[in-house]
Amino acid sequence: MEEEMADIEAQNEKQLEVAAIFKKANSAIALKFEDVVYKVKFTKSSFCGKITRTEEKIILKGVTGKVLPGEMLAMLGPSGSSKTTLLTALGGKLGGILDGSITYNGKSFSNSMKRNMGFVTQDDVLYPHLTVAETLVFTALLRLENTFTKEEKIMHAESVITQLGLTKCKNSIIGGQFLRGLSGGERKRVSIGQEMLINPSLLLLDEPTSGLDSTTAQRIVSTLRELAKGGRTIVMTIHQPSSRLFYMFDKVLLLSEGNPLYFGERSQVMDYFSSIGYAPAVPMNPADFLLDLANGVSSNSEVPGTVKQNLVSAYKSNLANKLKSEVHEIDDPSLDGLNDKQVSRWATTWWQEFSVLLIRGVKERKHDSFSGLKIGQVLVVAFLSGLLWWQSDVSHIQDQMGLLFFYSGFWGIFPLFQAIFTFPQERRMLGKERSSGVYRLSSYFMSRIVSDLPMELVLPTIFLTITYWMAGLKGSPGNFFLTLSVLLYSVLVAGGLGLAIGALVLNQRSATITGSVIMLSFLLAGGYYVTHVPAFISWVKYISISQYTYKLLLGSQYKPGDTYTCGGAGGVCLVGDYPAIKKVGLDDQVLGAVALGIMLVGYRLIAYLALMRIGVAKR
Repeated sequence: MEEEMADIEAQNEKQLEVAAIFKKANSAIALKFEDVVYKVKFTKSSFCGKITRTEEKIILKGVTGKVLPGEMLAMLGPSGSSKTTLLTALGGKLGGILDGSITYNGKSFSNSMKRNMGFVTQDDVLYPHLTVAETLVFTALLRLENTFTKEEKIMHAESVITQLGLTKCKNSIIGGQFLRGLSGGERKRVSIGQEMLINPSLLLLDEPTSGLDSTTAQRIVSTLRELAKGGRTIVMTIHQPSSRLFYMFDKVLLLSEGNPLYFGERSQVMDYFSSIGYAPAVPMNPADFLLDLANGVSSNSEVPGTVKQNLVSAYKSNLANKLKSEVHEIDDPSLDGLNDKQVSRWATTWWQEFSVLLIRGVKERKHDSFSGLKIGQVLVVAFLSGLLWWQSDVSHIQDQMGLLFFYSGFWGIFPLFQAIFTFPQERRMLGKERSSGVYRLSSYFMSRIVSDLPMELVLPTIFLTITYWMAGLKGSPGNFFLTLSVLLYSVLVAGGLGLAIGALVLNQRSATITGSVIMLSFLLAGGYYVTHVPAFISWVKYISISQYTYKLLLGSQYKPGDTYTCGGAGGVCLVGDYPAIKKVGLDDQVLGAVALGIMLVGYRLIAYLALMRIGVAKR
């Protein structure tokens, strides 16, 4: 009894210890950015498309500011004012031509900084079929370092659930566009919770209140206010906050078309604009007044279009130099909480990442992979094929060849289109997690391939088992298992082609069209429809999955010395001499298997290389 009580006390102490971690940041980070300028280059063509010239557009125009631990900065501005661009730059996720300096305790962006920073995107990128608890536990297992045990990582997830008020819905699925689940506010808190798991010292949020009602928005911002009190540096973009939200912020940055109009204490913003001749005509929400100014709307009798120019000029003459001098102040040594030593790029080992991603992938995709619609589709086609080719013996060799070619065609197209949607659907999640350094691309890629194997191989096995015996193909176990092996082999190759197309194109509609054209080309060159192919296009058959699969399937059923009834009156002919089979050939079976093996590896390698560009800022 005493031992049990001691265990309970130890467990409670651990839970209190974990909960206490989130009350205070691991380290304090002072964020400074000075004269941040961001440019993009684009090519412009003339009406006829003959004359092209490269132009440069400035998105951010010299933004300067400083946010200290315990402070919450709100970036205000209308749509198109480059709030998200600046936030992305501060998070080290922006590629392109970025000038100026962005420092964290006087240091540039690094692996240690990435580990101490959380970034919450405007859209909640979450797996719809996972529960709240599963989502946060999987994130904890991936993002927390191995200095924590598995049990401690799970306790961290439980602590975040409690702190963010998600206890009531912890066992509810996230949901999505066509799947009922959490409310918008709950989903946003889950997204914040994913970043809170690493107890970040710097938390960046892109419009965390977008699409939420005022009460839910206040709850979210109040939570962030509490996190800031723990010594964290919090920066967020926000479109149109209510007055209650506005008064929760410590500092305000007002942007208009990439130009800074104000940066400083929230309590001084109205006084500043009054001092330069801009004051609201009637009592109103300060945030609404600031957005009016950023849009060039003022109650003053000014020439239309000059308000923004005047505000930009006032900022440069009144605030710009003062801000730069503040940014250049020497850092307080007590703020230097980042560790100078070399920090490992990854929190866990490759095998741990693979295991967690495999389990997560199976949990998320089992609803789609083992859907009744998909299984029913395969069963209907299987029985229909079995009835059409019912007990077709070797005397009807052309019919049997047609069935074997149907195998190669159907099980070339079906897995291709299953695989082609894999990466376009997961593009946003992969980009989000890779940019945050959650896992290696190789562990994600291998877990995805392995988790899809059961469904890739189970359905064609069921299909062949039904049609093979109904159609009366060779009844020996050896012939059956050889045919099954060839079919599964080709399914894996076709799936690899689908992965490669999906990873290269990353647009579902374009990928579908590309896959259709390629697979139809392979089918036409497969050796069944056309036997006398012109020399100038005959090369297509050497890259055709269907051609090699068809050749191997013929080899699994026939040998050159086999005979069949022909010519009437009991005449017998050699299978190897049948014109259609002779053209494809029953020899070089090993060569066909090797060719498919090269495709099996090659297509997946192409897919992997194509995915390397996702989640990486272009420099």
